[in-house]
Amino acid sequence: MSWRRLCSAAVAAMTGPRPVVLSGPSGAGKSTLLKMLLKDYGNVFGFSVSHTTRQPRMGEVNGKEYHFVTREQMQKEIDAGGFIEHAEFSGNMYGTSKAAVEAVQARNQICILDIDLQGVKNIKKTDLNPIYISVQVPSVEVLEQRLRDRQTESEESLQKRLNAARVDMELSPYVARSI
Repeated sequence: MSWRRLCSAAVAAMTGPRPVVLSGPSGAGKSTLLKMLLKDYGNVFGFSVSHTTRQPRMGEVNGKEYHFVTREQMQKEIDAGGFIEHAEFSGNMYGTSKAAVEAVQARNQICILDIDLQGVKNIKKTDLNPIYISVQVPSVEVLEQRLRDRQTESEESLQKRLNAARVDMELSPYVARSI
């Protein structure tokens, strides 16, 4: 099925602002799918901008790709119950705030969250009740090439992402079954 037909079917099947969770390892293609979806159906879907404590990469804009915050700011908001999910990866915190999801829903759009497997596990403990879509790569070798082609990772960071992807690829069928 083509991407446009899949999106049209998803839009037709949805009633109400039930969120959509795109999950999968870094480099699987979630961002590419998200960009296509927002380009073709931007009036229906809205992106929940996550928070992170990592530094912006070249070309990233605060509030667009991520809300770049300090560890102290993020921890304070987590402690106050302001996050739906959060996780730590490679020394940095990442998470989805309730406010980010509510901002999309306030525009009467279906909220899309781009998260990893840790985030999926956390969201399953909430009452968010999203539709889950797992985006996977054909192999770790393909993923490694995609990450290297980005030229945004140190070798250490790249290896951490590959190791996390291996775990994600092994566990995602089991997590999907329990959804």
